[in-house]
Amino acid sequence: MGFIIKRPEGESGKALPAILIGLFVAFGGILFGYDTGTINGILAMDFFQSEFATDGRKELTSSQTSLIVPILSAGTFFGALCASPFGDILGRRMGLIASCLVFSIGVALQVAATAIPLMAAGRVIAGLGVGLVSALVPLYQSESAPKWIRGSIVGCYQLAITIGLLLAACANQGTHARNNHGSYRIPLAIQFVWAAILAGGMFILPETPRYYIKKDNMEAAAKSMSRLRSLPADHPAIIEELNEIKAIHDLEMQATGEATYLDCVKPDMIKRLLTGCGIQALQQLTGINFIFYYGTQFFKNAGIKNAFLIGLITNLVNVISTFPGLWMVEKMGRRNLLLFGAIGMCACQFIVAIVGITTVSAIANNVLIAFVCFYIFFFACSWGPCSWVVTGEIYPLKVRAKCLSISTATNWLLNWAIGFSTPYLVAEGPGKPNLGTKIFFVWGSCCFLCIAFVYLFIYETKGLSLENVDQLYMTVGHAWESKKFTPSVSYNSDKMLSNGHGADGKSSELAHIEGGHGEV
Repeated sequence: MGFIIKRPEGESGKALPAILIGLFVAFGGILFGYDTGTINGILAMDFFQSEFATDGRKELTSSQTSLIVPILSAGTFFGALCASPFGDILGRRMGLIASCLVFSIGVALQVAATAIPLMAAGRVIAGLGVGLVSALVPLYQSESAPKWIRGSIVGCYQLAITIGLLLAACANQGTHARNNHGSYRIPLAIQFVWAAILAGGMFILPETPRYYIKKDNMEAAAKSMSRLRSLPADHPAIIEELNEIKAIHDLEMQATGEATYLDCVKPDMIKRLLTGCGIQALQQLTGINFIFYYGTQFFKNAGIKNAFLIGLITNLVNVISTFPGLWMVEKMGRRNLLLFGAIGMCACQFIVAIVGITTVSAIANNVLIAFVCFYIFFFACSWGPCSWVVTGEIYPLKVRAKCLSISTATNWLLNWAIGFSTPYLVAEGPGKPNLGTKIFFVWGSCCFLCIAFVYLFIYETKGLSLENVDQLYMTVGHAWESKKFTPSVSYNSDKMLSNGHGADGKSSELAHIEGGHGEV
């Protein structure tokens, strides 16, 4: 198999510009990761608890916690659904810039808050921005990355999320002992920096070639592709790639016209849409955000000292473990990596649950911490990055933004449900579930479902262009047969020629570019 991810022979141009652009756009993951990690630590801060508690209490109630934490996910759900019009009307690039502005407004309200209502309002608006970014980043990356390393580039969005979580843990570690508003305002205000970096960079980066093709602007598409590949706009390799994208998109448009949301649920698309929604829902049901939303409080309740330090360690494990996943997604493929991760997570979570209910000691706490870290490793190298890779690859250009927004919204819907319900499930007291470590039986059972889902529904898309992925779904009936697929239709095939393209297989819109008249 080889250790190094090798560039295919005969690949023209340079891959480095597209790789660097994809890596920078992944920075959008920091917005979500940092926000998640920040609220995790803020909820455990003594000053925040006493400041925001009501009715003379010194601590927030379960219902108040269930409002503050998951209300962000309510915003992200609607933000993800709005990503399609943002991405299709404003463009992938300008859509991301607008998303950062929305996010910053929400952050400003949170920084100014001294009571729950304004804090909740700020988290809703910030959530709208995070939801937009979470759908537009994988969309931008998938449409601009070279096919042979696309999985690793899109997976970097998850890496950025883990880095955001780690940065938040560092910020919380530095301010949690302060006995004033700075304890929570400083970590929250740092989010302005992340939004400014992403928005500023997007002003410089190009729009994706596939977006320009969708808008029938072939010269702009050639200019964009030339920046991504470091080749002249009239280079044969660019002409060939753009013609293939254009030809397949034209076939889709000739068949049904301009896409609507109804197209996302038609017989030829419903399987893909359900696959995307399923993998995003199951990513949340692995229980990973239980650790990163409530981990600090969970460790404190389990009798573990230095809960903030343990939270920092789990975030560090999360970051480090994502790096091998970026290599494994291209070496092992999507199916094998997801199966590997699901099996590993399932085993670790059942061990945590069993140890938690059978033994109470310092040794048991160490075992619990160790297997939580192993569980994070299996998630971070598989379901963390690979879920975004799969949903970024499986939809055709015509409905890509719409389907990706729906599947991402599913992620946020489950994120909200878990964030809302978990405080009640682990709450201690008479008449309350008081699950404690037993909640890991729930997450472990969901990971068992993940194994079956991958086998039945995840197609292997490693090494295929986005247009070849479309062909894969049209010709292979079962996911477990997808490894045998070999692309058989290209832009100059008889099928393409019969749909209005020239005898040389090139669309008339690009012919003048190849001749040197459309150089940009």
